[in-house]
Amino acid sequence: MPTNFTVVPVEDAEEGGGSSGSSGSAGAAGGSKPVRLDQIFGEEDNEDNLQGEDSQKESSPFINSDDDGEPYFDGKNMALFEEEMDSHPMVSSLLNKLAIYTNLTQGVREHEEAENEDGVRRVTVVVPQMGTFIGVYLPCMQNILGVILFLRLTWIVGTAGILGSFAIVSMCCICTLLTAISMSAIATNGVVPAGGAYYMISRSLGPEFGGAVGLCFYLGTTFAGSMYILGTIEILLTYIVPTATVFKEGEDAAMLNNMRVYGTCCLVLMALVVFVGVKYVNKLALVFLACVILSIMATYAGVIKTVIAPPEFSVCLLGNRSLRNEKFETCAKTEVVKNKTFTTDLWPLFCNSKQPNATCDEYFDLNNLTEIQAIPGLLSGVIKDNLWGNYGPAGMWIEKKSQPSVPVQEISTDTNKEYVFNDITTYFTLLVGIYFPSVTGIMAGSNRSGDLRDAQRSIPIGTIMAILTTSFIYISCVVLFGACIEGVVLRDKFGYSVKKNPVIGILAWPSPWVIVIGSFFSCCGAGLQSLTGAPRLLQAIARDGIIPFLQVFGHGKANGEPTWALLLTVGICEIGILIASLDAVAPILSMFFLMCYLFVNLACAVQTLLRTPNWRPRFKFYHWTLSFLGMSLCLSLMFVSSWYYALVAMVIAGCIYKYIEYRGAVKEWGDGIRGLSLNAARYALIRLEEAPLHTKNWRPQLLVLCKLDSDLAVKHPRLLSFTTQLKAGKGLTIVCSVLEGTYMTRGNNAKTGEQNLKAAMAAERTKGFSHVVVSSNLRDGFSLLIQSAGLGGMKHNAVLMAWPVGWKQARDCSARRNFIETVRETTAAHQALLVAKNIDHFPGNQERLKQGTIDVWWIVHDGGLLMLLPFLLSQHKVWRKCKMRIFTVAQMDDNSIQMKKDLQMFLYHLRLDAVVEVVEMHDSDISAFTYEKTLVMEQRSQMLKQMQLSRTEREREIQSITDVSRGSIKRKKSPGADAPPLDTPSIPEDEAQLIHDRNTASHSATNDKAPGATPDRVHMTWTKDKLVNERNRLRESMAVKDMFNMKPEWEHLNQSNVRRMHTAVKLNEVVVKKSQNSQLVLLNMPGPPKNMKGDENYMEFLEVLMEGLDRVLLVRGGGREVITIYS
Repeated sequence: MPTNFTVVPVEDAEEGGGSSGSSGSAGAAGGSKPVRLDQIFGEEDNEDNLQGEDSQKESSPFINSDDDGEPYFDGKNMALFEEEMDSHPMVSSLLNKLAIYTNLTQGVREHEEAENEDGVRRVTVVVPQMGTFIGVYLPCMQNILGVILFLRLTWIVGTAGILGSFAIVSMCCICTLLTAISMSAIATNGVVPAGGAYYMISRSLGPEFGGAVGLCFYLGTTFAGSMYILGTIEILLTYIVPTATVFKEGEDAAMLNNMRVYGTCCLVLMALVVFVGVKYVNKLALVFLACVILSIMATYAGVIKTVIAPPEFSVCLLGNRSLRNEKFETCAKTEVVKNKTFTTDLWPLFCNSKQPNATCDEYFDLNNLTEIQAIPGLLSGVIKDNLWGNYGPAGMWIEKKSQPSVPVQEISTDTNKEYVFNDITTYFTLLVGIYFPSVTGIMAGSNRSGDLRDAQRSIPIGTIMAILTTSFIYISCVVLFGACIEGVVLRDKFGYSVKKNPVIGILAWPSPWVIVIGSFFSCCGAGLQSLTGAPRLLQAIARDGIIPFLQVFGHGKANGEPTWALLLTVGICEIGILIASLDAVAPILSMFFLMCYLFVNLACAVQTLLRTPNWRPRFKFYHWTLSFLGMSLCLSLMFVSSWYYALVAMVIAGCIYKYIEYRGAVKEWGDGIRGLSLNAARYALIRLEEAPLHTKNWRPQLLVLCKLDSDLAVKHPRLLSFTTQLKAGKGLTIVCSVLEGTYMTRGNNAKTGEQNLKAAMAAERTKGFSHVVVSSNLRDGFSLLIQSAGLGGMKHNAVLMAWPVGWKQARDCSARRNFIETVRETTAAHQALLVAKNIDHFPGNQERLKQGTIDVWWIVHDGGLLMLLPFLLSQHKVWRKCKMRIFTVAQMDDNSIQMKKDLQMFLYHLRLDAVVEVVEMHDSDISAFTYEKTLVMEQRSQMLKQMQLSRTEREREIQSITDVSRGSIKRKKSPGADAPPLDTPSIPEDEAQLIHDRNTASHSATNDKAPGATPDRVHMTWTKDKLVNERNRLRESMAVKDMFNMKPEWEHLNQSNVRRMHTAVKLNEVVVKKSQNSQLVLLNMPGPPKNMKGDENYMEFLEVLMEGLDRVLLVRGGGREVITIYS
C-alpha cells in the first residue's frame, strides 16, 4: 500500500486552528482550510490508536503509513511531480513521519489507557529505553538459568557422567547459539515491533508456518509454566516444608497427588497475580534475577571452599548401597555407651526389633556400614570415578561400585524403601530431553525489542553474550560437580542420602538454604514470566487473524490485558501440572521449543539462499550453513530426546499448517516461502522445457475460452464445471476471456471480468488461472491467447470452448468466422480442440448421474484423445457410474467382425473398460433430403455474396429464405424418409418479426462508415402477404427460377458439398439411433476446408452432424499420440 501524505501551505495555519476532525475533513475534501503537517500526522496517530492492531501495516513498505485523503500541494519547485503527490510523497514528508515513529512493545510491559470526556484520547505510559545489558543480557540470563540447574543438573552429571553430561550440555548450547545467530540476522533485518519468535517466523516464512510455529511456541511457553510451578512445589514439599503434605499413604502416589493439589493452588495464585497486573511481575523480576545470581555465586564459593575445608556432610553405605539417612544420625549398627553396647536408630529399620538378637535382613547381616564424605573436594580425585555414566532401570539401588559388598539371593521388599534408588529408568536420550529446557529463554531479548534503545545492536550482542555466559556456567558446573561430589550423592536426585538437602545445596556456601530459597524464588519468577508471556503471544496470533477459531482470544480487558488468552493458558498449564512430574513435563516443552528454533534457523537459511532484495540484516556474522547446521541439530535433538513426542509435535504443527492453509485468512507478508515457491516454479519451468513431454505423462492442459455477458459475468458457468470434472484439479487450467476495445478505456472492465472469472472458478471448484485480455476485436484476442497463454513448459495443449449457438441468427458472420479461425489456429498450433454443444445442459458438480453411457464415436484416429477423455471424466464422481461405449464405422470393404476383435484387444492393452460396437455404413444413393439441404445451403451462401444489401436487409433476407426452405423440405419429404426431424420452428402464420439491436459502440462505428448504413435500431414487422410479395420481387430482380421446387437444379450443385452433406446426414442418422439417450456423445470433429471459400458451409455440416443430440463434445486432436499401451 503506498504511503500517502497531505501537504498544505503553512501560512494559513491560523484558519485551520480548529478541531483536528474538522481540519481533516476539510483537507480530505479539498476545502479551503489547510492544516499544519503535525496536526495531520497527529490525527493519523489517533486514528491508528482507535483502530488498534491491524494487519494493514504489514502491507506497507514503510511504518505507520495511512491514506490521508486528497493531497494538496502548493509550490512551483516541484510542479513536475505535482500530479503524483498522492502516491509519491515528498522525501521530506516521509522522513518527518519516520522521525516521529515510536515502537510500542507487545506485552512485556503494561500500557495503561485513560479516556477523556469525548472517549477518544488515549494516554500511554512511557517507559525509558533500555540498553543491551539491562534490556537483553539480564532478561536472557534470568530465562536461561532456572529450575533444571538447581534441581536436576547434579543428577544428570551423576547419571551420564562428566563426559556424557559435557556432550549433552555442549549439544544443547551449540544448538541455541546457532539459533541465536540466525535470530540475530532476522531481528536486525528491519524493525521487529513485538511478538518475538512468532513475529520473526511468520514474517519470514509466511502465515502458515508462522501460525503453526507460533502456536508451538505458545504451547512450549505454557508447559514451561507448568514445569516451573512443579519445580516450585517440589522445592516446597521436599526441602522447605516436608510435613505439609495432604496425602501420606503410599509414598510414590502420595507425592504425585500432593504435587497436583499444591501445583493447582500455586497456578491459581499466580494467575490471579498476572490478572491483577503484569507490572507487579516486572517489578519483582529484578528480585528473582538477584536470587539466581546469588545462588550461582554461592555454588562457586562452595567449590572454592572445598579446596580449603570440605563440608561436613557424610553418606552412609550398607555394603555398597547408599542409605536414606533422614531417620538416623549414626552410621553404625551398634554403639558403645558406658561400656554397654546398644543398637542404633538404624537397627530397627532392618530388624524386627531393637534387640541385638533380633532377626535382621540378610544383606544387613552380611555387609558392614561405611561412612564416606559426600563432598570429598576439588582435589580429592573423585573426578576419575565420575567420568563415565551409570544408567539403570527404575528401582535400581544407587551403589558405589568400588566399595566391597556381599550379594544375597533373596531381596526383601520391606527394607527397599531405606535405600536410595532410581525413581525412573535412565538413559542418555531421556537426559537430553530433561536438560534442554535449561537452555531455552534465548528469545527474551527479541521479545523486549520495543523497550530497547537500539534493538538492532542490542539483540545480537546481548543474546549471544548471555548464551556464552550461561554455557560457561553450565559446562563449568558439570566439571566442578563431577570433581567435588561423590558419585552416589550425584545420582541421588532428591538428596535423601544427605539429610534431604538439595545436592547442589550441600556444595554451596555458607548454607544449603541459600540454594533452597534462591531456587524457590527463581522458579516462582520464571513461572510468573511464563504465565505473563504465553497469553500475550496467543493474543498476538489471534489478532493477526490467521487462525479463525482463535479470534476470541484476541480480546481482553480495556487496557489490553488478554483475559481470555490467560484463561486458556491456565487450562493448558493445569494439564502439565496434573502430570505431576518435572521429568515428564520437561521433554514436552523441549519438543515445542526445538521446533520453534528449527524454524528460526530455516527462516534465516531460506532468506539467505533466496537472496531476496529485502534481506539486508545489520548483523553480518551469519551464514546459511550455520543455519542449516542449527536446523539439523534441532531436528536431531527432537528425535534423540523423545521420538514419539517429536512426532506428536510435528503432527500438531502440520495440522495447524493445513488448517491455516485451507481456512485461515489470506495474508501477504512478503515471506520467504513465497520466494522459495517462485524459485522452485522457475526451476521446474526451465526443466520442463529441456525435454519434450512423454506420451505417458500427457494430460489435457486446458485453455478455456469463456464468454462474458454485458455485466461481465460468466455466460456459461457449466463450462467451468465440465473443466473441473475433466481435470479434477490436476495439470494446468487457464480460463480466459476477451473484451473488445482498448486497454486504456476498458482496463477496469478487464479487472472486473477477471475477478468474476475467479469467483466463478471458486464456485465451480476449478483450480487454475484466470486472465482477461482487451483486444481491438475478438478474433485477434483469441489468436493472442492461443499463441501466448501459459509460460515456458506450462503451456496449454488443448482448447475448450462452447459451440456458438446463435451463429445463424447473428447480425454478421463474425461469430462463424471467429469459430472457424479458432479451429484453424488450434490445428496449426498442434493443439487439441474440444467444443461442447448445449453446454448449459451439462451436469453440475453437485449432480450425480446414476446411470447412462458416455458414447465415443471413433471415426478417424486423432491420437487417442477420444478414448482418454471418457476415462478422465469417469474419475470424477459426477460421471463415475456411467459406462463407456465406443462405436466405430465400417465401410463396404471392411471386415466388421475382425474390426471389433481388434478394437477390443486394443482397449484391453490400453487398460480401458468399454463396450465396443462396429456400425456398418453401406454406400447408398444420396437422398433427396441431402440434395435439399445442400441446395438451401449453397443458395443462401450465393445470395449473401450477390446481394449488396445493408446488414439489416441481409438478415431479413436470410431469415425469410431459411424459413421457406424449411417449409419446402417438409413438403418434399416422403413419409418413409430416413432423415431425422428438424427441430427448427417454422415461420409464424400471422407475422414474422425481426428485431435488430446493436449493443456495442464499436459495431455502430463500423457501420457508420459503410454506404447506406441504417440506424442503430431497426424494428420491422412484416405480414405474411408482404413477405411473399417482397420475396417475389427479389426473385424477379435476380432472374432466379423457383429454387425450391425444380429438381433439375440439383444437377448444378457442387458435388463436393453434396458428398459432405451426405456424410453428415447419414452419420447423424446412425448416431441419433444409437446414442440419443446417452449422457454424453463424443464425436470426431472434421476440420474446416483448406479453401476458405467453403467456410460458410462448414458450420452447416457440423450442425447437421449434431442435430437431434443433447450433450455433444466435438473433439479434434492435436496431431500427437496422447495414449499408449506401454507402461
